[in-house]
Amino acid sequence: MKKVIIRKTEEIENWRRNINSEINFIPTMGNLHNGHVKLISTAKNDNSNVNLVSIFINPLQFDNKLDLENYPKTIDNDIKISFSNGADAIFIPSNEDIYPPNNKNIKLLKAPIELSSALCGLDRIGHFDGVCTVVYRLLNLIKPKNLYLGEKDWQQLLILKNLVLKKKLNVAIKSIATQRDFDGIPLSSRNVHLSKNERKLIRFFSSELLEAKKNFQKEKKINLNEIIKKLSTKKISIEYLEHLHPHTLKKARLEDNISLLAGAIRCGETRLIDHVFLMKRRPIIAIDGPAGSGKSTVTKLIARKLKLLYLDTGAMYRALSWLMIKESIDYKKEKKLEDILKDISIVFKSNINSHQDVFINNYCVTEEIRSQEISSIVSKISSIKEVRKFLVKEQRKIGESGGLVAEGRDIGTTVFPDAELKIFLTASIDERAKRRKSDEQSKEIQEIDLDTLKELIKKRDFEDSNREISPLIKANDAIEIFTDGYSINEVVDKIIDLYNEKVPKEAEIK
Repeated sequence: MKKVIIRKTEEIENWRRNINSEINFIPTMGNLHNGHVKLISTAKNDNSNVNLVSIFINPLQFDNKLDLENYPKTIDNDIKISFSNGADAIFIPSNEDIYPPNNKNIKLLKAPIELSSALCGLDRIGHFDGVCTVVYRLLNLIKPKNLYLGEKDWQQLLILKNLVLKKKLNVAIKSIATQRDFDGIPLSSRNVHLSKNERKLIRFFSSELLEAKKNFQKEKKINLNEIIKKLSTKKISIEYLEHLHPHTLKKARLEDNISLLAGAIRCGETRLIDHVFLMKRRPIIAIDGPAGSGKSTVTKLIARKLKLLYLDTGAMYRALSWLMIKESIDYKKEKKLEDILKDISIVFKSNINSHQDVFINNYCVTEEIRSQEISSIVSKISSIKEVRKFLVKEQRKIGESGGLVAEGRDIGTTVFPDAELKIFLTASIDERAKRRKSDEQSKEIQEIDLDTLKELIKKRDFEDSNREISPLIKANDAIEIFTDGYSINEVVDKIIDLYNEKVPKEAEIK
């Protein structure tokens, strides 16, 4: 594709009409650095869409005229960087193009008070209104499929997500983690204004935030006053330093697994921001739903794509059911069952095909537990109080450090009620029966006629939903996904998008 530079808004529509492709949009204000390079290259590597970079210094974002005049302008170098890292087109409009003086349809948008009144919004009055106005204008001109933004400006990212939601814009926001320079400070177009001493101060500020993140992983607590005291010894001018909920920007609560430590300081005439995400454990995705809804297949793919542990809780109940049949265990005798459970070990191991095998007491039961005999008894076994107590305890042990995606019937309600993302995956009886019939791993099920299989699924649903202990129900904060008519990959992509909404890219504990 021929690289193009577009300078007029009226040229955008012609360009869009001729490319015959979806658009990835990367908005910038120029003076590009490696953070922008990461955005452009990520967009290029994500898909086969056309990549458009805009370079426009938005006057509405500046509350200081001198700051606007002094904003670094490196247009020739920006063009070179954009094209060499994956841009197919660059949009470089003038003020008059973006804000035509005679166009009364262009109105100043207001950022939501609940998100714009904290942090940077305290002193930068109207800044986020300007951001919303220009981005809304650009999105309507360009009509991209994806909008790529950096997490460095986290508050701005939240506000723009809100804008897309409230205006019902058909665009997906893709974010990348804060990119840092060789000395640990976040990459910013304003860094060129820093003197050696000022850079030394911002480096100290950033290192304190990163150290606080490191300590939080061990101690699960933060001491803001101690950090402020350390910064004060260096005579660093602190504009704010706050410990907040990452999505509401309200004060962080003790029960929050992920929180935000954000600050702004002034170095001479330059104002710089930085933040880190604090996590008590790595994220958890809980996927619940009835039999045959596609949970196992979807969960395995999500685990692989997000590099999370796959926890098949259903397989744990099936393995225990298999053992009870094999050992002729009378599960109705509570005391005897409790004693037996103490000596049971269930573990998962990856096999040579990168699939997960299930072992109970060192015996691999991966294939045996998928029989109809096990399917017919597992719901009864899983309704036994001693069994559920034992396996929920084992599952929580596995999930103590997080970093997993678990599927079952009570994951979001009982096992991991504090999971970052809860999904209730379901489908019609007809669709679920067809899926079970097409499951090549279960030859026994393939021999059952479709109508009989439907009745078996209905019976299983009734048993799961009406058992006294941990019945199959949708958690109050779970997102229901009805999968009829959708491919497995479409469902997986949807859940990963929801995960990325909940979990910042840089929040992972390595």
